[in-house]
Amino acid sequence: MSNLSLQPNIGSTIEEKLVAVGIDSIEKLRKDGSIGAYNKLQKSGYRCSLNLLFALEGAIMGIRWHKLSRERKLELQSIFEDQSL
Repeated sequence: MSNLSLQPNIGSTIEEKLVAVGIDSIEKLRKDGSIGAYNKLQKSGYRCSLNLLFALEGAIMGIRWHKLSRERKLELQSIFEDQSL
């Protein structure tokens, strides 16, 4: 099994989805980045939300997504909205 569920914001459900798209370690998640991982999940048919994007970013940084800076949340929200068009 992967070590992803040891990271903040990553429970067993998100971990299973990430592993299914080839992201089976925190190193791979960091390499893909939150946006890359989000895009892989979305392209594979998983339902994705802005909160998931925040969760992935927080996991990469090793913090709960609630503690992401306001600026980073706004950046991610802008990317999310652009991709939702």
